[in-house]
Amino acid sequence: MANIGRMLASRVAGQLVRNVATNQQQQQANLLRFYSSAPKSYEYIKAELTGEKKNVALITLNRPKALNALCNGLVAEISDALDRYEADDTIGAIVITGSEKAFAAGADIKEMQPNTYAKCINTDFLANWTRVAKAQKPIIAAVNGYALGGGCELAMMCDIIYAGDKARFGQPEIALGTIPGAGGTQRTTRVMGKSKAMEMCLTGNMITAEEAERSGLVSKVFPADKLVEEAVKLGEKISTFSPLIVRLCKEAVNSAFEVSLNEGLRFERRHFHATFSTKDRLEGMTAFVEKRAPKFSNE
Repeated sequence: MANIGRMLASRVAGQLVRNVATNQQQQQANLLRFYSSAPKSYEYIKAELTGEKKNVALITLNRPKALNALCNGLVAEISDALDRYEADDTIGAIVITGSEKAFAAGADIKEMQPNTYAKCINTDFLANWTRVAKAQKPIIAAVNGYALGGGCELAMMCDIIYAGDKARFGQPEIALGTIPGAGGTQRTTRVMGKSKAMEMCLTGNMITAEEAERSGLVSKVFPADKLVEEAVKLGEKISTFSPLIVRLCKEAVNSAFEVSLNEGLRFERRHFHATFSTKDRLEGMTAFVEKRAPKFSNE
C-alpha cells in the first residue's frame, strides 16, 4: 500500500509540474502576443490593428510637414513595427500607407546631404532600408499622393501595391546628382521593363496611377478616400487563409525575381509538394470535398 501511495503521489507531482510548465508556456505566449501587438507610441509612424477581426496591421507614415520623407528614424520605426507584427500569429497581413497628399515624397535629403562616399561605405548606408522586402507576412502598400524616390522604392518592396487615383510615382534622384539606391533601378526594371524603367530613372518624370497600373507596377486603382479601406479588405481576405501556406506562396512568387524559369518551376513544384506534409493542405482539400469552410491551424 505504501508503494502504491508513493506511486500515486509521484504521478500527481509529475502532473502538477507539467501543468505548471504548460501554464508558464501559455503565459509566455500571451505576453509575447501582448507585447508584439500592444499599442506603442512612435514619433514618425502610427501603428494599429484594423479590420473586423483586428487581424490586419496598419502602419501609417506620419511626417506630414515633410511629406513623409524617409528619415533614418522613420525607417527604424517601420522595422520595429514589422518585428512586432510578425511575432503575432493573429495578424495575417500588413498595410503600409501615408496621407492623401503623400505616401512618401522621397528620402530625407537634408539628412542625407552631408554624407560622404567613405561614410556610405563604412556604414553600409541604406542597408537597413530592406526590412519591408524581407518580411515573411504579406505587405500591401496603399499609395496616395506622391511616391517618389525612396517612397516609390518603399512601395515596391511591398508585395502588392494599391494606388489612389491621384497617386504619382517617380524616381527623381537624377535631378539631385545621384541615382536610386534602395531598389529603384532594379525593381522598376523587373516590374515595368527596361524602356519604362530607363525613362523614369533618366528623366525623373512622374507617372500617374493609371500609367503605373498599365505597366504592372500597381495592382489596382481606387478613389483616394477608399484606398486604405480597400487595402485593408485585401489584407482581411489574405488573413482567412493558412498563414503557413500564404508564406510558402509568397516565397514561390518572389523566387521568380531571382532565378531562371526552370529553377523557378522546380522551386514552385517542391513548395507545392511540401504543402502535402501540412495539416492545412489536408484540411483545405477535405473542406472542399465536404462542401464546408476550412478551419486552418497554421500547421
